[in-house]
Amino acid sequence: MGYVWKLNAGAPVRLGDLDPRHAAGLQKEDAVPLMEGLQRELGRLQELCYAAAHNAVLIVLQGMDTSGKDGTIKHVMDSVNPQGCRVTYFKAPTALELSHDFLWRVHAATPEKGIFGIFNRSHYEDVLIVRVRSLVPEPVWQGRYEMINRFEELLTESGTIVLKFFLHISEEEQGQRLRDREVDIDKRWKLSATDYKERARWPAYMQAYEDALARCATQRAPWHIVPSDRKWFRNLAVAHTIVDALRPLEDDWLSALRARGEQNYEALLALRAAGAVAD
Repeated sequence: MGYVWKLNAGAPVRLGDLDPRHAAGLQKEDAVPLMEGLQRELGRLQELCYAAAHNAVLIVLQGMDTSGKDGTIKHVMDSVNPQGCRVTYFKAPTALELSHDFLWRVHAATPEKGIFGIFNRSHYEDVLIVRVRSLVPEPVWQGRYEMINRFEELLTESGTIVLKFFLHISEEEQGQRLRDREVDIDKRWKLSATDYKERARWPAYMQAYEDALARCATQRAPWHIVPSDRKWFRNLAVAHTIVDALRPLEDDWLSALRARGEQNYEALLALRAAGAVAD
């Protein structure tokens, strides 16, 4: 593998066989210049995406508590213009949201063309926590995998680039991060008894994630499993994957912007020739 395990077909997934401490042979000091270069390139690509407005980009971040969803957003999007980026956090659904189908609130938050949309948790909660906690009957959540696939197919056919990341940490690393929060007075605000309750259901969550990854990995909307025990490598892997996915679109975005620039310039020259505007 390179930086991530990419899944684009319905093959079985065994998370226990994938090392969350994998770092592609890199050391932390090696990653610093690589990350800086990727951040700059991502900032440039996002600017082109925003200006051309040909595509939307949807970045889905899933993972167990403490896997680093917030940290990934902070570090990977460091050079992105906030004007063209929107982050949506999916918490427990409201009464209004529960009165609609499970994708209603999700579809309303998808990014329009030109925008980077980032989901911190997502529609996958409806086949993860909903399944583990038995919040709905099994036939209900079982039917949602195909609904999710059709939903994501609709998005990609409409010009949205869908990039899904599972931040894969070990149970041991999660335990250490929770203990770190307990002893660090400046991080205790992050503590939640719910995190510990969900941690007790670790095996059930791993099974739920394995099924979601296997059943909802498609050619157009693949899953990327990101080794996340090392925070610096997690950030590097996500940044590299996003940039690698967007590079092929750069020429199209540049061509569109150049054509638009020529049209605008010709319109300006015509106005000048007619005396409608001054130099």
